[in-house]
Amino acid sequence: MLHPKPRSYLLWAFVAWALSATAQTTDPTQANGRNFIVAVVDAEPITNHDVVLRAPLLREQLKQQGRVVPENDALLKSALERLIVEKALLQHAKESGITLEDDVVNQAEQRLAAQSQISVDALHKKVKAEGSSIERLRQNLREQLILQRLTDRNVPSRIKVSEVEIDQAVRLRQSASIDTNPDIELGHVLIAVPEKATDTEIAALQAKAQTALASLKRGDDLARVAKEFSNGVERDKGGLMGLRPANRYPTLFVDATKSMNEGDVALVRSGAGFHVLKLVTKRASNVVTVTQTHPRHILLRPGGQLSQTAARAQLAEYKRQIEAGKADFAKLAREHSQDASGPDGGDLGWVSTGMFVPEFEEVMNKLQIGQIADPTISRFGVHLIQVLERREAPISERELRDMVRNGLRDKKFDETYQLWSQEVRGRAYVEYRDAPQ
Repeated sequence: MLHPKPRSYLLWAFVAWALSATAQTTDPTQANGRNFIVAVVDAEPITNHDVVLRAPLLREQLKQQGRVVPENDALLKSALERLIVEKALLQHAKESGITLEDDVVNQAEQRLAAQSQISVDALHKKVKAEGSSIERLRQNLREQLILQRLTDRNVPSRIKVSEVEIDQAVRLRQSASIDTNPDIELGHVLIAVPEKATDTEIAALQAKAQTALASLKRGDDLARVAKEFSNGVERDKGGLMGLRPANRYPTLFVDATKSMNEGDVALVRSGAGFHVLKLVTKRASNVVTVTQTHPRHILLRPGGQLSQTAARAQLAEYKRQIEAGKADFAKLAREHSQDASGPDGGDLGWVSTGMFVPEFEEVMNKLQIGQIADPTISRFGVHLIQVLERREAPISERELRDMVRNGLRDKKFDETYQLWSQEVRGRAYVEYRDAPQ
């Protein structure tokens, strides 16, 4: 149900910002003191007012990207170029026959309102109160959605990722596991401490552990030292615990040996006694792991008598009841959720990154174990999300290659988009106009 979508390019921040900026300069002649046409793109004009409104958005985008923000004149010039490309792309979309249904704009409007935690009616009133118009709002939304469809249709097919690139990325990912979850083998000598041992007995056992430690530091044979001193199950296995990923060893052992080199030894204490550890082998693991999450949710789909605002309020009440101990999440999911997971108490099972739509996954990833998020809006409806567990799980070679391929495609997207959009801009007729004297 919550499958991922193609990468989204809809600039929600731009739409919201444009509305507030429009309200600040409702009279176009107030933009830089006057308004006039500065460029024409395929008979579509761009005004000085348009450029002045776009410049602050561009400044914020550059700051967020950590890029240098040009001075005023250069910033205005860059804003103009962005608008020219946008106009050219919109014209290309028109020529390509891309259309947009009113229902899609309605849904976008609902999502924009939800982001501000208000109803659509309240959004309309806010827009009017600030001196803008509902028509302007919907036109901004429509244009950005059209640009999204045009981009999704043209850019992904242009991105090429070779098998050689994937091979190199897989090797790098596997090599990185030496620092994150290497395969290690530890030698182990356990000097057990009885539960009711006296201080004198503990001191004697600690001295025995120190003797075993000193023997290994001198280079004595691990098997001999284990045979002489150890109470552990590895005593008859040469003291060896077996080669396995680090995360399959006790955390105490991993932390104690994390910075050690092969051949180094250490002494640690646990509730069971004193442990003399020797790092026998450490190497990059062929097993790559990913973080998986186990979430559950309750989904309400607005429609008919149920508005989006009412769905959010209903789920917020469910959250309040659950956190107060007056209701059970799974029971509410079985009774009310409109998702296929409802009969299972909303349980979505173990999932890896990229399996859900971004708006759902972003909220899920921020939750602590057991935490319930505020009602979340996605294209499917309104969700109440809770995270039950997280784990590191191995993935197959095929899954790793798919993950690497998708990552490489994402990295190449921006460059491919820029090349394609400049191609479209190059085919457009662009006429610059001087400011009137």
